[in-house]
Amino acid sequence: MVHLLASEVRQLLHNKFVVILGDSVQRAVYKDLVLLLQKDCLLTLSQLKAKGEYSFEQDELVQGGKQGRMHNGTQYREVRQFCSGQHLVRFYFLTRVYSDYLEAILEELRSDEHDPDLVIMNSCLWDLTRYGEDSWPNYLQNLESLFGRLRQVLPESCLLVWNTAMPVGNNINSGFLPPELRPAASGLKSNVIEANFYSSAEAQKHGFDVLDLHFHFRRHTGMYLQPDGVHWNERAHRHLSQLLLAHVADAWGVELPQRDPVGKCVKDGPARGGPGRRLERQLPACRDQPAFPPLTRPLRLPGCCPLLPTPSPRPPQFPLLPPKPPPIPLQQVTPPFLVCPQGAHFSSDRPFQSDQLSLNHFHSDIPPSTQTEFAFDGDFMFRPQPPRPPFPQPCYQQRAPVVHRGFPRYCPRGPYLPWRGRPRTCKRRAPAYREPRPQ
Repeated sequence: MVHLLASEVRQLLHNKFVVILGDSVQRAVYKDLVLLLQKDCLLTLSQLKAKGEYSFEQDELVQGGKQGRMHNGTQYREVRQFCSGQHLVRFYFLTRVYSDYLEAILEELRSDEHDPDLVIMNSCLWDLTRYGEDSWPNYLQNLESLFGRLRQVLPESCLLVWNTAMPVGNNINSGFLPPELRPAASGLKSNVIEANFYSSAEAQKHGFDVLDLHFHFRRHTGMYLQPDGVHWNERAHRHLSQLLLAHVADAWGVELPQRDPVGKCVKDGPARGGPGRRLERQLPACRDQPAFPPLTRPLRLPGCCPLLPTPSPRPPQFPLLPPKPPPIPLQQVTPPFLVCPQGAHFSSDRPFQSDQLSLNHFHSDIPPSTQTEFAFDGDFMFRPQPPRPPFPQPCYQQRAPVVHRGFPRYCPRGPYLPWRGRPRTCKRRAPAYREPRPQ
Protein backbone atom coordinates (compact mmCIF):
# COMPACT_ATOMS: atom_id res chain seq x y z
CA MET A 1 0.00 0.00 0.00
CA VAL A 2 1.36 3.41 -1.00
CA HIS A 3 1.76 5.85 1.86
CA LEU A 4 0.14 9.11 0.74
CA LEU A 5 1.67 12.41 1.76
CA ALA A 6 -0.29 15.46 2.87
CA SER A 7 0.00 17.15 -0.53
CA GLU A 8 -1.38 14.03 -2.25
CA VAL A 9 -4.26 13.76 0.23
CA ARG A 10 -5.14 17.37 -0.53
CA GLN A 11 -5.20 16.53 -4.22
CA LEU A 12 -7.36 13.45 -3.70
CA LEU A 13 -9.92 15.32 -1.56
CA HIS A 14 -9.77 18.58 -3.51
CA ASN A 15 -13.18 20.33 -3.54
CA LYS A 16 -14.72 17.40 -1.62
CA PHE A 17 -17.23 17.46 1.23
CA VAL A 18 -16.43 14.61 3.64
CA VAL A 19 -18.81 13.61 6.45
CA ILE A 20 -17.74 11.24 9.27
CA LEU A 21 -20.31 9.81 11.69
CA GLY A 22 -19.62 7.58 14.66
CA ASP A 23 -18.26 7.24 18.16
CA SER A 24 -14.94 8.29 19.68
CA VAL A 25 -12.97 5.92 17.42
CA GLN A 26 -14.45 7.62 14.35
CA ARG A 27 -13.67 10.98 15.95
CA ALA A 28 -10.01 9.95 15.95
CA VAL A 29 -10.43 9.03 12.27
CA TYR A 30 -11.71 12.57 11.68
CA LYS A 31 -8.80 14.11 13.59
CA ASP A 32 -6.14 12.14 11.76
CA LEU A 33 -7.67 13.05 8.40
CA VAL A 34 -7.80 16.75 9.32
CA LEU A 35 -4.18 16.60 10.43
CA LEU A 36 -3.11 14.76 7.28
CA LEU A 37 -4.73 17.42 5.12
CA GLN A 38 -2.31 19.97 6.59
CA LYS A 39 0.97 18.32 7.54
CA ASP A 40 2.85 15.00 7.52
CA CYS A 41 2.89 14.12 11.20
CA LEU A 42 1.07 11.89 13.66
CA LEU A 43 -1.46 12.72 16.34
CA THR A 44 -0.24 13.15 19.88
CA LEU A 45 -1.63 11.21 22.84
CA SER A 46 -3.28 14.31 24.25
CA GLN A 47 -5.03 15.00 20.93
CA LEU A 48 -6.34 11.44 20.82
CA LYS A 49 -7.70 11.63 24.37
CA ALA A 50 -9.26 15.07 24.08
CA LYS A 51 -12.97 15.39 23.31
CA GLY A 52 -15.29 18.32 22.92
CA GLU A 53 -12.41 20.86 22.67
CA TYR A 54 -13.15 24.23 21.09
CA SER A 55 -10.50 23.87 18.37
CA PHE A 56 -8.28 21.15 16.97
CA GLU A 57 -5.75 21.92 14.21
CA GLN A 58 -7.71 24.91 12.90
CA ASP A 59 -11.12 23.24 13.03
CA GLU A 60 -14.06 24.48 15.07
CA LEU A 61 -16.58 23.05 17.48
CA VAL A 62 -19.96 23.68 15.89
CA GLN A 63 -22.28 22.15 18.48
CA GLY A 64 -22.10 20.27 21.78
CA GLY A 65 -18.86 19.32 23.46
CA LYS A 66 -17.54 21.95 25.87
CA GLN A 67 -20.23 24.36 24.72
CA GLY A 68 -22.53 22.39 27.04
CA ARG A 69 -22.15 19.93 29.88
CA MET A 70 -19.55 17.20 29.34
CA HIS A 71 -20.82 13.70 30.15
CA ASN A 72 -20.70 10.07 28.94
CA GLY A 73 -24.43 9.57 28.46
CA THR A 74 -26.27 8.48 25.36
CA GLN A 75 -27.45 12.08 24.78
CA TYR A 76 -23.92 13.45 24.35
CA ARG A 77 -23.53 15.56 21.20
CA GLU A 78 -20.45 16.85 19.41
CA VAL A 79 -20.29 18.35 15.91
CA ARG A 80 -16.93 19.45 14.52
CA GLN A 81 -15.95 20.95 11.17
CA PHE A 82 -12.73 21.71 9.31
CA CYS A 83 -13.05 24.10 6.39
CA SER A 84 -10.29 25.37 4.10
CA GLY A 85 -10.29 26.88 0.65
CA GLN A 86 -10.79 23.53 -1.08
CA HIS A 87 -11.74 21.06 1.67
CA LEU A 88 -14.70 20.57 3.99
CA VAL A 89 -14.68 17.80 6.62
CA ARG A 90 -17.47 17.45 9.20
CA PHE A 91 -17.88 15.06 12.13
CA TYR A 92 -21.04 14.04 14.01
CA PHE A 93 -20.79 12.08 17.25
CA LEU A 94 -23.26 9.17 17.36
CA THR A 95 -24.32 6.89 20.19
CA ARG A 96 -26.81 4.90 18.10
CA VAL A 97 -26.72 3.77 14.49
CA TYR A 98 -30.24 5.01 13.75
CA SER A 99 -32.33 7.40 15.81
CA ASP A 100 -34.22 10.68 15.64
CA TYR A 101 -30.91 12.50 15.96
CA LEU A 102 -29.59 10.72 12.86
CA GLU A 103 -32.74 11.74 10.99
CA ALA A 104 -32.03 15.34 11.95
CA ILE A 105 -28.46 14.96 10.63
CA LEU A 106 -29.70 13.56 7.31
CA GLU A 107 -32.18 16.41 7.00
CA GLU A 108 -29.37 18.89 7.66
CA LEU A 109 -27.20 17.29 4.97
CA ARG A 110 -30.09 17.33 2.52
CA SER A 111 -30.76 21.03 3.08
CA ASP A 112 -27.07 21.95 3.02
CA GLU A 113 -25.72 24.07 0.20
CA HIS A 114 -23.26 21.34 -0.82
CA ASP A 115 -24.03 17.65 -1.20
CA PRO A 116 -21.60 15.29 0.56
CA ASP A 117 -19.10 13.56 -1.73
CA LEU A 118 -17.91 11.02 0.84
CA VAL A 119 -19.65 9.66 3.95
CA ILE A 120 -17.69 7.49 6.43
CA MET A 121 -19.74 5.85 9.17
CA ASN A 122 -19.75 3.29 11.95
CA SER A 123 -21.71 2.72 15.15
CA CYS A 124 -21.54 -0.46 17.16
CA LEU A 125 -20.14 -0.36 20.72
CA TRP A 126 -22.69 2.03 22.18
CA ASP A 127 -25.54 0.16 20.44
CA LEU A 128 -24.55 -3.16 22.00
CA THR A 129 -23.84 -2.00 25.55
CA ARG A 130 -25.92 1.08 26.45
CA TYR A 131 -29.49 0.31 25.37
CA GLY A 132 -30.69 -2.46 27.62
CA GLU A 133 -31.39 -6.13 27.09
CA ASP A 134 -32.96 -5.66 23.65
CA SER A 135 -29.92 -3.92 22.29
CA TRP A 136 -29.01 -6.74 19.87
CA PRO A 137 -32.37 -7.11 18.03
CA ASN A 138 -32.76 -3.32 18.03
CA TYR A 139 -29.30 -2.96 16.46
CA LEU A 140 -30.17 -5.34 13.64
CA GLN A 141 -33.43 -3.53 12.97
CA ASN A 142 -31.74 -0.13 13.08
CA LEU A 143 -29.13 -1.28 10.56
CA GLU A 144 -31.84 -2.15 8.07
CA SER A 145 -33.59 1.18 8.64
CA LEU A 146 -30.33 3.10 8.37
CA PHE A 147 -29.14 1.80 5.01
CA GLY A 148 -32.59 1.99 3.52
CA ARG A 149 -32.83 5.63 4.60
CA LEU A 150 -29.33 6.46 3.34
CA ARG A 151 -30.28 5.05 -0.05
CA GLN A 152 -33.16 7.53 -0.21
CA VAL A 153 -31.32 10.60 1.09
CA LEU A 154 -27.77 10.46 -0.29
CA PRO A 155 -27.22 11.48 -3.92
CA GLU A 156 -26.01 8.95 -6.44
CA SER A 157 -22.65 10.70 -6.69
CA CYS A 158 -21.96 10.24 -2.96
CA LEU A 159 -19.66 7.41 -1.87
CA LEU A 160 -20.61 5.83 1.45
CA VAL A 161 -18.00 3.69 3.20
CA TRP A 162 -19.16 1.63 6.17
CA ASN A 163 -16.27 0.96 8.54
CA THR A 164 -16.59 -2.23 10.53
CA ALA A 165 -15.99 -1.84 14.25
CA MET A 166 -12.38 -2.14 15.37
CA PRO A 167 -11.33 -5.05 17.60
CA VAL A 168 -11.64 -4.58 21.34
CA GLY A 169 -9.55 -5.96 24.17
CA ASN A 170 -10.38 -8.58 26.76
CA ASN A 171 -10.63 -6.04 29.59
CA ILE A 172 -12.62 -2.90 28.77
CA ASN A 173 -12.41 0.09 31.11
CA SER A 174 -13.18 2.88 28.67
CA GLY A 175 -15.13 5.91 29.81
CA PHE A 176 -18.11 5.25 27.54
CA LEU A 177 -18.93 2.14 29.58
CA PRO A 178 -20.05 2.80 33.20
CA PRO A 179 -18.48 0.59 35.90
CA GLU A 180 -21.77 -1.15 36.60
CA LEU A 181 -22.02 -2.32 32.97
CA ARG A 182 -18.44 -3.55 32.55
CA PRO A 183 -19.03 -7.08 33.95
CA ALA A 184 -21.81 -7.61 31.41
CA ALA A 185 -19.46 -6.58 28.56
CA SER A 186 -17.26 -9.66 28.91
CA GLY A 187 -18.59 -11.09 25.65
CA LEU A 188 -18.27 -7.83 23.72
CA LYS A 189 -15.26 -9.08 21.81
CA SER A 190 -17.23 -11.84 20.08
CA ASN A 191 -20.35 -9.69 19.81
CA VAL A 192 -18.41 -7.12 17.78
CA ILE A 193 -17.39 -9.78 15.26
CA GLU A 194 -20.99 -10.92 14.86
CA ALA A 195 -22.23 -7.35 14.57
CA ASN A 196 -19.64 -6.64 11.87
CA PHE A 197 -20.92 -9.61 9.91
CA TYR A 198 -24.52 -8.40 9.91
CA SER A 199 -23.67 -4.73 9.32
CA SER A 200 -21.38 -5.46 6.36
CA ALA A 201 -23.95 -7.81 4.84
CA GLU A 202 -26.69 -5.17 5.18
CA ALA A 203 -24.44 -2.46 3.67
CA GLN A 204 -23.58 -4.62 0.68
CA LYS A 205 -27.22 -5.53 0.27
CA HIS A 206 -28.00 -1.85 -0.35
CA GLY A 207 -24.98 -1.32 -2.61
CA PHE A 208 -22.67 0.52 -0.19
CA ASP A 209 -18.94 0.02 0.26
CA VAL A 210 -17.49 -1.78 3.29
CA LEU A 211 -14.01 -1.29 4.71
CA ASP A 212 -13.31 -4.20 7.06
CA LEU A 213 -11.13 -2.53 9.69
CA HIS A 214 -11.62 -5.43 12.10
CA PHE A 215 -9.96 -7.74 9.57
CA HIS A 216 -6.97 -5.40 9.08
CA PHE A 217 -6.34 -4.80 12.81
CA ARG A 218 -7.31 -8.16 14.28
CA ARG A 219 -3.66 -9.14 14.94
CA HIS A 220 -2.44 -5.80 16.29
CA THR A 221 -4.37 -5.42 19.53
CA GLY A 222 -1.33 -6.28 21.63
CA MET A 223 0.84 -3.53 20.11
CA TYR A 224 -1.42 -0.64 19.17
CA LEU A 225 -4.56 -0.93 21.32
CA GLN A 226 -4.76 1.53 24.20
CA PRO A 227 -4.97 0.19 27.79
CA ASP A 228 -8.70 1.00 27.94
CA GLY A 229 -9.34 -1.84 25.44
CA VAL A 230 -11.27 0.32 22.94
CA HIS A 231 -9.16 3.16 21.53
CA TRP A 232 -6.03 2.91 19.36
CA ASN A 233 -2.78 4.83 19.21
CA GLU A 234 -1.56 7.30 16.61
CA ARG A 235 0.24 4.77 14.37
CA ALA A 236 -2.84 2.61 14.07
CA HIS A 237 -4.97 5.60 13.09
CA ARG A 238 -2.47 6.70 10.46
CA HIS A 239 -2.53 3.21 8.97
CA LEU A 240 -6.34 3.34 9.12
CA SER A 241 -6.33 6.64 7.21
CA GLN A 242 -4.10 5.17 4.53
CA LEU A 243 -6.42 2.17 4.14
CA LEU A 244 -9.43 4.46 3.91
CA LEU A 245 -7.82 6.80 1.36
CA ALA A 246 -6.66 3.89 -0.79
CA HIS A 247 -10.22 2.52 -0.77
CA VAL A 248 -11.67 5.92 -1.73
CA ALA A 249 -9.11 6.41 -4.50
CA ASP A 250 -9.93 3.01 -5.95
CA ALA A 251 -13.68 3.70 -5.78
CA TRP A 252 -13.22 7.04 -7.55
CA GLY A 253 -10.92 5.54 -10.17
CA VAL A 254 -7.88 7.58 -9.11
CA GLU A 255 -4.47 6.16 -9.96
CA LEU A 256 -2.18 6.66 -6.98
CA PRO A 257 1.53 7.52 -7.34
CA GLN A 258 3.75 4.56 -8.18
CA ARG A 259 6.55 4.24 -5.67
CA ASP A 260 7.81 1.88 -3.01
CA PRO A 261 5.33 1.47 -0.14
CA VAL A 262 6.51 3.15 3.03
CA GLY A 263 3.30 3.02 5.05
CA LYS A 264 4.53 0.45 7.56
CA CYS A 265 3.30 2.13 10.72
CA VAL A 266 1.54 -1.03 11.84
CA LYS A 267 3.44 -3.90 10.24
CA ASP A 268 6.92 -2.67 11.17
CA GLY A 269 6.13 -1.04 14.49
CA PRO A 270 7.39 -1.87 17.98
CA ALA A 271 7.27 -5.59 17.29
CA ARG A 272 10.19 -5.17 14.90
CA GLY A 273 12.45 -2.88 16.88
CA GLY A 274 11.36 -3.72 20.39
CA PRO A 275 10.71 -1.18 23.13
CA GLY A 276 12.96 1.83 23.14
CA ARG A 277 14.34 1.28 19.66
CA ARG A 278 13.89 4.03 17.09
CA LEU A 279 12.02 2.91 14.01
CA GLU A 280 13.05 3.59 10.44
CA ARG A 281 10.82 5.86 8.38
CA GLN A 282 8.84 6.73 11.46
CA LEU A 283 6.45 9.68 11.26
CA PRO A 284 7.10 12.16 14.06
CA ALA A 285 4.46 13.52 16.37
CA CYS A 286 2.68 16.73 15.48
CA ARG A 287 4.80 19.87 15.85
CA ASP A 288 4.47 23.45 14.79
CA GLN A 289 6.65 22.89 11.75
CA PRO A 290 5.96 20.31 9.03
CA ALA A 291 7.82 17.06 9.55
CA PHE A 292 8.87 16.57 5.94
CA PRO A 293 10.43 19.01 3.45
CA PRO A 294 8.01 20.43 0.88
CA LEU A 295 7.63 18.61 -2.40
CA THR A 296 9.18 19.90 -5.59
CA ARG A 297 5.74 20.64 -7.01
CA PRO A 298 3.55 21.84 -4.09
CA LEU A 299 -0.19 22.15 -4.48
CA ARG A 300 -1.53 25.68 -4.74
CA LEU A 301 -4.31 25.80 -2.20
CA PRO A 302 -5.54 29.41 -2.48
CA GLY A 303 -6.44 29.20 -6.16
CA CYS A 304 -8.91 26.97 -7.91
CA CYS A 305 -7.26 24.05 -9.66
CA PRO A 306 -8.53 20.79 -11.11
CA LEU A 307 -8.96 17.65 -9.01
CA LEU A 308 -5.61 16.15 -9.96
CA PRO A 309 -2.85 17.42 -12.27
CA THR A 310 -2.42 15.93 -15.69
CA PRO A 311 0.72 13.92 -16.49
CA SER A 312 3.73 15.84 -17.77
CA PRO A 313 4.22 15.68 -21.56
CA ARG A 314 6.60 13.07 -22.86
CA PRO A 315 9.92 14.14 -24.39
CA PRO A 316 10.00 14.28 -28.21
CA GLN A 317 10.74 11.01 -29.95
CA PHE A 318 13.84 10.85 -32.12
CA PRO A 319 14.32 8.45 -35.03
CA LEU A 320 16.43 5.48 -34.08
CA LEU A 321 17.74 4.80 -37.60
CA PRO A 322 18.96 7.10 -40.41
CA PRO A 323 16.89 7.26 -43.58
CA LYS A 324 16.97 4.16 -45.76
CA PRO A 325 19.58 4.32 -48.60
CA PRO A 326 18.38 4.05 -52.20
CA PRO A 327 18.31 0.56 -53.74
CA ILE A 328 21.49 -0.73 -55.36
CA PRO A 329 21.29 -1.08 -59.16
CA LEU A 330 21.52 -4.61 -60.47
CA GLN A 331 24.10 -3.97 -63.16
CA GLN A 332 26.70 -2.90 -60.64
CA VAL A 333 29.17 -5.72 -59.99
CA THR A 334 31.20 -4.37 -57.07
CA PRO A 335 29.18 -1.62 -55.45
CA PRO A 336 30.57 0.47 -52.60
CA PHE A 337 29.62 -1.44 -49.47
CA LEU A 338 27.78 0.45 -46.69
CA VAL A 339 27.41 -1.07 -43.27
CA CYS A 340 23.86 -1.05 -41.86
CA PRO A 341 23.29 1.06 -38.78
CA GLN A 342 23.97 -0.72 -35.55
CA GLY A 343 20.98 -2.67 -34.25
CA ALA A 344 19.06 -2.76 -37.54
CA HIS A 345 19.45 -6.44 -38.54
CA PHE A 346 22.71 -7.58 -36.94
CA SER A 347 25.35 -6.40 -34.52
CA SER A 348 28.69 -4.96 -35.66
CA ASP A 349 30.46 -7.25 -33.18
CA ARG A 350 29.32 -10.41 -34.98
CA PRO A 351 31.98 -12.07 -37.24
CA PHE A 352 30.97 -12.63 -40.82
CA GLN A 353 32.23 -15.01 -43.52
CA SER A 354 32.79 -13.55 -46.97
CA ASP A 355 31.28 -16.58 -48.68
CA GLN A 356 28.08 -16.29 -46.60
CA LEU A 357 27.50 -12.56 -46.87
CA SER A 358 25.10 -11.57 -49.59
CA LEU A 359 22.73 -8.80 -50.44
CA ASN A 360 19.86 -10.80 -48.98
CA HIS A 361 21.10 -9.85 -45.52
CA PHE A 362 20.26 -6.20 -46.11
CA HIS A 363 17.06 -4.31 -46.61
CA SER A 364 16.08 -3.66 -50.18
CA ASP A 365 12.91 -2.86 -52.07
CA ILE A 366 13.73 -5.43 -54.75
CA PRO A 367 11.82 -8.71 -54.50
CA PRO A 368 13.89 -11.59 -53.09
CA SER A 369 13.67 -13.61 -56.33
CA THR A 370 15.55 -10.94 -58.35
CA GLN A 371 18.35 -10.29 -55.89
CA THR A 372 21.82 -11.51 -56.82
CA GLU A 373 24.89 -12.11 -54.72
CA PHE A 374 28.11 -10.14 -55.11
CA ALA A 375 31.69 -11.32 -54.98
CA PHE A 376 34.26 -9.31 -53.05
CA ASP A 377 37.82 -8.64 -54.13
CA GLY A 378 40.79 -9.72 -52.08
CA ASP A 379 41.66 -6.17 -51.06
CA PHE A 380 38.09 -5.39 -49.94
CA MET A 381 37.83 -3.60 -46.59
CA PHE A 382 34.88 -2.36 -44.55
CA ARG A 383 34.55 1.34 -44.29
CA PRO A 384 34.50 2.79 -40.76
CA GLN A 385 31.06 3.22 -39.28
CA PRO A 386 29.61 6.72 -39.26
CA PRO A 387 29.48 8.38 -35.86
CA ARG A 388 26.37 7.50 -33.91
CA PRO A 389 24.04 10.50 -33.51
CA PRO A 390 23.81 11.69 -29.93
CA PHE A 391 20.48 10.74 -28.41
CA PRO A 392 19.12 12.50 -25.34
CA GLN A 393 19.19 10.54 -22.14
CA PRO A 394 15.77 9.26 -21.13
CA CYS A 395 14.11 11.36 -18.50
CA TYR A 396 12.45 9.25 -15.83
CA GLN A 397 9.78 11.27 -14.12
CA GLN A 398 7.27 10.12 -11.57
CA ARG A 399 3.78 10.05 -13.00
CA ALA A 400 1.27 12.32 -11.40
CA PRO A 401 -2.05 10.88 -10.22
CA VAL A 402 -4.50 10.38 -13.07
CA VAL A 403 -8.28 10.19 -12.80
CA HIS A 404 -10.11 7.46 -14.71
CA ARG A 405 -13.88 7.56 -14.89
CA GLY A 406 -16.14 4.56 -14.95
CA PHE A 407 -14.02 2.17 -12.90
CA PRO A 408 -15.84 -0.48 -10.84
CA ARG A 409 -16.02 0.00 -7.14
CA TYR A 410 -13.46 -1.58 -4.86
CA CYS A 411 -14.46 -4.89 -3.32
CA PRO A 412 -12.39 -5.47 -0.17
CA ARG A 413 -11.06 -8.90 0.59
CA GLY A 414 -12.12 -10.07 4.02
CA PRO A 415 -13.83 -12.87 5.91
CA TYR A 416 -17.30 -11.40 5.28
CA LEU A 417 -17.15 -11.30 1.47
CA PRO A 418 -16.43 -14.28 -0.80
CA TRP A 419 -13.35 -13.59 -2.89
CA ARG A 420 -13.93 -14.07 -6.58
CA GLY A 421 -10.45 -13.79 -7.93
CA ARG A 422 -8.92 -15.33 -11.00
CA PRO A 423 -8.94 -19.10 -11.13
CA ARG A 424 -5.72 -20.68 -10.10
CA THR A 425 -3.56 -21.97 -12.87
CA CYS A 426 -2.68 -25.62 -12.82
CA LYS A 427 0.92 -26.25 -11.83
CA ARG A 428 1.11 -29.45 -13.85
CA ARG A 429 2.31 -28.84 -17.38
CA ALA A 430 1.84 -31.09 -20.35
CA PRO A 431 5.12 -32.58 -21.66
CA ALA A 432 6.55 -31.07 -24.84
CA TYR A 433 6.70 -34.50 -26.53
CA ARG A 434 4.33 -37.33 -25.97
CA GLU A 435 5.94 -39.90 -23.76
CA PRO A 436 5.98 -43.46 -25.10
CA ARG A 437 3.50 -45.74 -23.45
CA PRO A 438 5.25 -48.41 -21.35
CA GLN A 439 5.14 -51.85 -22.94
